Amino acid sequence: QVQLVESGGGSVQPGGSLRLSCETSRFTLDYHAVAWFRQAPGKERDWVSCISTFNEGPSYADSVKDRFTVSMDKGKGTVYLQMNNLTTEDTALYFCGAEAGQCYIGSSDPDNYDYWGQGTQVTVSS
Repeated sequence: QVQLVESGGGSVQPGGSLRLSCETSRFTLDYHAVAWFRQAPGKERDWVSCISTFNEGPSYADSVKDRFTVSMDKGKGTVYLQMNNLTTEDTALYFCGAEAGQCYIGSSDPDNYDYWGQGTQVTVSS
């Protein structure tokens, strides 16, 4: 069974940084793509980034490219999302999700994910 647990959220000022963690298992990382999504109040769940063993590199939404970096540590069974130069637009509940296989064009659709964590809140305000 795939389990995902997010942590690392908090409150920061604009321009600040946070690192989110998505703790899972080595098995999950060996056979699943893991993606980060975020959802602001009253809005849809938006895709942020995806990483998998089967892809050459991670992929990012245009809104976070060059500011966010996703990585995985298989030994710890954890996927990280380093978020720099945060803006108020980044305020949301951040989730990690897992689906079997690799990241692909459909990875931006939350309906394609079988497993989700409970989310961690990120608030950016002055």
